Amino acid sequence: MGESQAHPDYITPEIRALIGARAEMEAWDEVERGAIRRFVQAVMDPDPVYWDEEYARTTRYGGVVAPPMYPMYGFRFPPNTPDPLDEARHNPHCHGGSFMPRFGLPEPPVPLQRVLNGGNDVEFLALARPGDRLRAHSMIEDIYQKNGRSGPMVFIRMKIVISNQHGQVLLVNRQTSIRR
Repeated sequence: MGESQAHPDYITPEIRALIGARAEMEAWDEVERGAIRRFVQAVMDPDPVYWDEEYARTTRYGGVVAPPMYPMYGFRFPPNTPDPLDEARHNPHCHGGSFMPRFGLPEPPVPLQRVLNGGNDVEFLALARPGDRLRAHSMIEDIYQKNGRSGPMVFIRMKIVISNQHGQVLLVNRQTSIRR
């Protein structure tokens, strides 16, 4: 596409109306030791504070804790929920890799098929512990379009605040998702 050709504007009134959309949800499962162990193995962090209760009691945490990023992955879909990747295989307009449905936010109807992570800005405030019930408060902060060399890109900026059952904020994540 040449420089003189205009790109379509994907930021329609319907999409613009999603700015400010909010959602609240509680994780289906409580934080459990087995899930922490699998997460620790996946990120290859052998720190015993994540699995050895005796050692963890001697630390400033006073017991086993989850890694700082764990709460972002502690929101699994409940039983009998359709697998979002199944839908992605059959629907070219589905963004199965998006965090938005996982945190209850609506997926903007942008007809661009590629989903990219445009980055995360995460503030860690506390660590999750076994038995915690995670809660997320999510919001779409902004949706805008930029035109690059490969064509139009739509940026979706969201904020996810995750706390435990006591209202203690564990982390604040500002994430940018890109459609192109």
